[in-house]
Amino acid sequence: MNTIYKKSFLKLSDLNYQEIIYLIKLSKFFKKKKKDKKEKKYLKGKNIVLIFEKQSTRTRCAFEVAAYDQGANTTYLSPTDTHMGYKESIHDTAKVLGKMYDGIQYRGYHDNILKKIQKYSKIPVWNGLTNTFHPTQILADLLTMTETLPKKSIQEITCAYIGDAKNNIANTLLEAANITGLKLNIISPENYWPKKNIRDIKNKKNILYTKNIEKGVYKVDFIYTDVWVSMGDKSMKWKKKIKELYDYQVNQKMLNMTKNSNVKILHCLPALHDKESTLGLKIHKKYNLKNGLEISNNVFFSKKNLCFEQSENRLHTIKALLVSCLHKKKILI
Repeated sequence: MNTIYKKSFLKLSDLNYQEIIYLIKLSKFFKKKKKDKKEKKYLKGKNIVLIFEKQSTRTRCAFEVAAYDQGANTTYLSPTDTHMGYKESIHDTAKVLGKMYDGIQYRGYHDNILKKIQKYSKIPVWNGLTNTFHPTQILADLLTMTETLPKKSIQEITCAYIGDAKNNIANTLLEAANITGLKLNIISPENYWPKKNIRDIKNKKNILYTKNIEKGVYKVDFIYTDVWVSMGDKSMKWKKKIKELYDYQVNQKMLNMTKNSNVKILHCLPALHDKESTLGLKIHKKYNLKNGLEISNNVFFSKKNLCFEQSENRLHTIKALLVSCLHKKKILI
């Protein structure tokens, strides 16, 4: 029985442990079938609308290619392509889309918009990123971790998230730890820990909060980081974050602290590791940085970094999600 059929995926905790494990296994199945060019199309005739209020590279590409591979059609709506919230209510837009499409992806700012779209469209809705959660990313991260350490169960894997943990990645990793038993260390100054209402979902022994880097990274399997600043942030915010978080940069010194020669790096991208982007150049110049911001350039380009594997895995996990939500029968794998 396919228990994910017609479900929405607004946050990772919309699924239970068995459903998450099934999606990871199904992702591996689709990944192999695509590589072998033996993929069967389960979504012929399905129509999916992709609403993007925030810019995207990996999320948009992963949804579009996943849908295409499975025979579905997609419509991309940018902020300038829809009247939603401005000239037309979310209620009205969602009802219209629910009559025309089989599923809706939304990438934007507020979770209450997602919930309204789900409520009024009455079709599966998937969260491509909001300010609070990023479940499609963490699904791909869980796939990446289990692929990298095939002899370990999720409960035996330890991931350290370091830096600015008051964000959607850390929040969703906490959900993953609560559901799957993943061992998770949150490492940052206390004022950068996730908000209290997120931290207090459950108090489990597999979750550690610490500002002590050496303690937090010791013997971990993965170190995960994300950008601290974005183009929309004010310069004063940049200055404060860089001052308070620069000691938490993922670099060779930190890797040595793990005492694990096989430790790997996770990063959901984009990364400010060099001067080859407009924002990267601006920050390196303004703060006289020589070797990256949240991650050093040499570590970013080392074999330790799995960020590009994570990016590819977005395609396979999103494909597994779409098929499970829109195809009634459970795929035998």
